[in-house]
Amino acid sequence: MNKKGSIVTIGVFDGVHIGHQAVIKKAVKKARLYGLKSIVVTFDPHPLKVLDPRHFIPSLISLDHRIGLIKKSGIDEVFVMKFSKKTANISPEVFIEDVIINKMRAREIVVGEDFYFGRGARAGVKKLREIAEKRSVKVEIVKPVRKNSYIVSSTIIRRLVLEGRVREAEHLLGRPYSILGTVVSGTKLARKLGYPTANVNPHHEAIPPSGVYAVKVRSGGKTYGGIMNIGVRPTFYDHGHDKEPTIEVHIFNFHKKIYGKDLEIRFVRKIRDERRFKARDRLIEQIKKDERSAKALLR
Repeated sequence: MNKKGSIVTIGVFDGVHIGHQAVIKKAVKKARLYGLKSIVVTFDPHPLKVLDPRHFIPSLISLDHRIGLIKKSGIDEVFVMKFSKKTANISPEVFIEDVIINKMRAREIVVGEDFYFGRGARAGVKKLREIAEKRSVKVEIVKPVRKNSYIVSSTIIRRLVLEGRVREAEHLLGRPYSILGTVVSGTKLARKLGYPTANVNPHHEAIPPSGVYAVKVRSGGKTYGGIMNIGVRPTFYDHGHDKEPTIEVHIFNFHKKIYGKDLEIRFVRKIRDERRFKARDRLIEQIKKDERSAKALLR
């Protein structure tokens, strides 16, 4: 830890969208200006999953993906605080004084205007200033970012993703929405059609609705074009066979073995809804059309 101290920013930062990036970049800029370390304090799982588990909050990105994106912003260190019912009962004073000021050696705290913390998440930026300034620690509040009439938030982006509006989500994220997941063994049905696919087990829960998408796939440090199907494969199975939609991606001009490897799949555009075909030949014909559409979009 930097003996001089640090500039600390605090938040869940689910999605690391352009609003989060504004807060994180402010902390990085100040740390570099004063020769201090920049630190992000984040939480896992999402506090609402602990405080109100009946209202499921699908995460936009996995913890590893979140940490990677935060570090790309220039942050020196990411501290992940395990969120539990015990954590939720920490008083605002103890959290700021013991964790942020004493442990992180914070000289200044940078947060968004909608930051809440402490027992019951009842304390806001006014309380933060009150506690921090007693210890001569400055607080900077970053105003929300607006885009296309929206105040950018993880809640709005989550809704757009779950509705399949990935292009709109991209504008608020500042990058294409992506799925990070592990390649797992599948039924090999697509291989029999001449279009081998990687079956992906996602590391997070906010998945766009069923359909065929043009995508870019990141694997082994390289990016490839592809088409992805999210759905229950109605041509092969009766309705209800697959309770959970499968995620399958066909990567163009790709022949490597990637079982057990992680892929990042970036959404470019939805091509069509998933539908049932009366014969496999019709499905193969449609896949060829989807491939042409995807390649045109990716160009």
